[in-house]
Amino acid sequence: MTVPVFDHLSTLREKNPLIHNITNYVVMNNTANALLAVGASPAMIHAVEEATGFAAISSALVINIGTLSSHWIEAMHNAANIVNENRTPWVLDPVGIGATKLRTDTVRDLLKHCPTIIRGNASEILAVVSSNQVSGKGVDSTIDTNDVRAVAKEFAAENNLVLAITGATDYITDGIRETSLQNGHPMMAKVTGMGCSSTAMVGAFLGAGIEPYEAAVAALAIFGVAGEIAAEKAEGPGSLQMKILDVLYNLSENDITTRMKIDDSITAL
Repeated sequence: MTVPVFDHLSTLREKNPLIHNITNYVVMNNTANALLAVGASPAMIHAVEEATGFAAISSALVINIGTLSSHWIEAMHNAANIVNENRTPWVLDPVGIGATKLRTDTVRDLLKHCPTIIRGNASEILAVVSSNQVSGKGVDSTIDTNDVRAVAKEFAAENNLVLAITGATDYITDGIRETSLQNGHPMMAKVTGMGCSSTAMVGAFLGAGIEPYEAAVAALAIFGVAGEIAAEKAEGPGSLQMKILDVLYNLSENDITTRMKIDDSITAL
């Protein structure tokens, strides 16, 4: 059964959930504006002294390891502890895992807090699910989404979570269900933080009370469609960054139904 993407967007816009982001400082502004545009309320809180307080009142937590420091890592663990105690859903973005020991060790430790959803590119997800050291090109993927589908599905089933893998084709699985999406535009790769914004988008749908698998599908579908429409109006990466916010804000049911390229019947690996 196809995920009711626009219905979930309408729910998000109505509920305006507070999304606590411990994210990297390269993308904070982009991420916060994307959340506002889609209908959520962002809080960009990383100080150890207040991370637990915001985690306690938020509808969802997003942890992105893009720019690590010891204090930020402490805040991540503290916030994850609180949301688990409160049964609040949370999303992990393992940016650049495999590139350094610090990144890999940080993700391994955060996995102990049982994230609801993990969103990353194919190289990052392979590094998450593999016991071996795997590295992309810094924070960029060097492999295709389809190359990790089998191990991703197995990992999701074993750990009772959702994996959302983004690339030319996005792939979402909870270990039982599978969906692929083929929206977006190559120019999106020329704007820093697009992946980070899609992770925050997943957190927004989670915070609106949408079931995790459907939250991930809806978030990535909407972000892909929005990027596609924005790219048609943009002259380059700079204007794309601005126009995608306008598109997210104005996205209609017709935009989604006529453009969304979704396949939730995939079975062959």
